Amino acid sequence: MTNYKLGFINGNTLKIIAAVTMLIDHIGYILLPQYRFLRIIGRLAMPIFAFMIAEGCKYTKNKKRYLFTIAALAFIYQVVYYLYDGTTKMCILVTFSLSIIMIYALQYFYKMFFAKDASLLKKAFAALVFLATVAGTYIFVNRFNVDYNLYGCLLPVFAATVNIPDTAPKFFKRFNCIPVSVFMLGIGLLYLCYKLGGIGGLQTYSLLSIPILFLYSGKRGKYKMKYFFYIFYPVHLFILELISVLIK
Repeated sequence: MTNYKLGFINGNTLKIIAAVTMLIDHIGYILLPQYRFLRIIGRLAMPIFAFMIAEGCKYTKNKKRYLFTIAALAFIYQVVYYLYDGTTKMCILVTFSLSIIMIYALQYFYKMFFAKDASLLKKAFAALVFLATVAGTYIFVNRFNVDYNLYGCLLPVFAATVNIPDTAPKFFKRFNCIPVSVFMLGIGLLYLCYKLGGIGGLQTYSLLSIPILFLYSGKRGKYKMKYFFYIFYPVHLFILELISVLIK
C-alpha cells in the first residue's frame, strides 16, 4: 500500500491531525461545551485513528506487543479515571483493543483461507475464530459501556478487510490498496453515523475525514513518534480535567 501515487500525507501527519482535532474536541466537551464547532472539528479524530489502527495491525513486527501496549494503556487509564470520578465508561483505547483482537482473527482467517496446504477443517476453524471474536466483542460492549459501542470497535476492521496476504491470488491482492481500504472504512463510518445519532447528527461530520485519508501515502514518516501518540490521549485528558477543576 506504499505505491499510492495520489497520496502525500504520511502516517505521522495523519496521527498529528487526529491528535490535534481530538484535543479540540475534548476542549469543547470539557471546557467550552457552548461552542459546537469545536465538537464538529473533533469528529475527524476517531476515524483517522481507527484507520491507523488497521495500518498498525498490518505493519507491526510484534503483534503481541502492539496489542499489549494499547490494552495496558487502556487498563491504566480506566483505573485512574474510575478512582477520579467513579466512571465505568470504557475509553477509546478499550474500543481499539477490541478492534485489534478482531483484526488479528481476521488476518488468521485470511492466512488459512488462502493457504494452499490448509485443510478445509483449518479454514473452517479460522472462520469460527473470527466469528467468535466478533460475537465476544458484541457481548462485551453490551455488558459494559464501551466508547462508540460495537460500531466503533468494527471501524478499524472495515479498513483491514482489504489487507489480503501475499499468498492470495492476484485478483484478491489488487484490492489491497489505500483507496479501497479508505472506501471500506467509509462504509463502516456511515453505519456508525447511522447508529449513533442518525445521518445528519453531530457524528456525520466524521465523514469529512474520508477525503483526508484518501491523501494518505502509505508511508509512516521520517520520525518514530508512536510513543508520543500512546501517551497523548491520557495526558491531554488529565490536563483538561485539571484545568476544568481549577476554573470552577
